[in-house]
Amino acid sequence: MALRKVEKLRPTKKEINREAWTAEEDRKLAETVEIHGPKRWKTIATTTGLNRCGKSCRLRWMNYLRPNIKRGSMSDQEEDLILRLHKLLGNRWSLIAGRLPGRTDNEIKNYWKSHLSKKIEKSNGGISYSKSEEEPIIGEKMNTFKSNVTGSEDPKISFDLDDFFDFSNENPSTLEWLSKFVDLCS
Repeated sequence: MALRKVEKLRPTKKEINREAWTAEEDRKLAETVEIHGPKRWKTIATTTGLNRCGKSCRLRWMNYLRPNIKRGSMSDQEEDLILRLHKLLGNRWSLIAGRLPGRTDNEIKNYWKSHLSKKIEKSNGGISYSKSEEEPIIGEKMNTFKSNVTGSEDPKISFDLDDFFDFSNENPSTLEWLSKFVDLCS
């Protein structure tokens, strides 16, 4: 059956299943994605017969069913990289996840909010991020970053640039993105 002809068989909002995913549904979704690829999620949702919306299928695949997802606790290296990238990029979880193979943006965000932000709060003597600082304005963030690089002191952000940019423990081929980012900032 062609994927385009099946689009008319989409369930109405009343028919969409909003309950927890079952193992059988996971299997059906994984088989369909294996055949058709991870694209056209509305069509995949319809062809599997799961009575799920396309967004639900996409999120289930991206966060739980993809074969290259890494499970388990974060390593010290991953934790350190998340801290450094968060200082540089803010709460752009998908960009941070792009630098950690096998980790999803949702997993990194949850790990940050439940573990790392508390760890930073303790190390800063009780000073925590406020809700207004959670989503910084890009222009202001970039200007603050530039001013710190040129040497002027900003009381909001205090960290040692030499320590921050010490990537000696990492593979140089994975740091190509950093030079591109620094070029954009200058």
